[in-house]
Amino acid sequence: MAEIASLKSMVKSGGEQQQSAVDPQAMSEKFMAEFRKELSEAAKLKVELDAIYEAIAQTKREIATLHQTTGAEGEEMTRVTNELDAVVIGTEGATETILSAAEFIDETANTLSARVDKEDAELAGDIQDKVIQIFEACNFQDLTGQRITKVVATLRFVEDRIIQMMDIWGGIETFKDIEVEARDLKEGDAALLNGPALESDIDVATQDDIDALFA
Repeated sequence: MAEIASLKSMVKSGGEQQQSAVDPQAMSEKFMAEFRKELSEAAKLKVELDAIYEAIAQTKREIATLHQTTGAEGEEMTRVTNELDAVVIGTEGATETILSAAEFIDETANTLSARVDKEDAELAGDIQDKVIQIFEACNFQDLTGQRITKVVATLRFVEDRIIQMMDIWGGIETFKDIEVEARDLKEGDAALLNGPALESDIDVATQDDIDALFA
């Protein structure tokens, strides 16, 4: 009987300790502290998400602006590549003209050196030396063509990357409603300066038209 009484006393004491351990106020304060912590983390996460959203929106505006210039609807990229092609063709034609003239001078100087006296023959030799310098300098045309080819390849690489980024966001249709940044309009003389016309240009004044004004 004494042992049973002792056991009852122990059970009663344990129940009182368990009841005192579960304090409703303490549990409520702990729950509120955890809730405030999670709310603070959620607020920080929203700030980060807003920043990411703004960064994505700005990136899409920049891509849309670039595409307007470099894409299928933009004319400037096509114009740039055509201008660079015209530079290559122009320098190639000018170089051929220079080389032809230099070859004629070299042949003429060689003929003269055989017909004149020694002093004049030395002058003809000096002319031929300068002609050789002209030949060497004309190597610029090949180097220029290679460098321009690299520039065109880089521009096309950039254009391809822009198109791929647009495809990631769902294609060009998703950029239709994005307001792009307007470029500064040219004013005064700058608006009138278009540079030399390309062969593909239409409705442009030719040299014959200009000569007709002074006729």
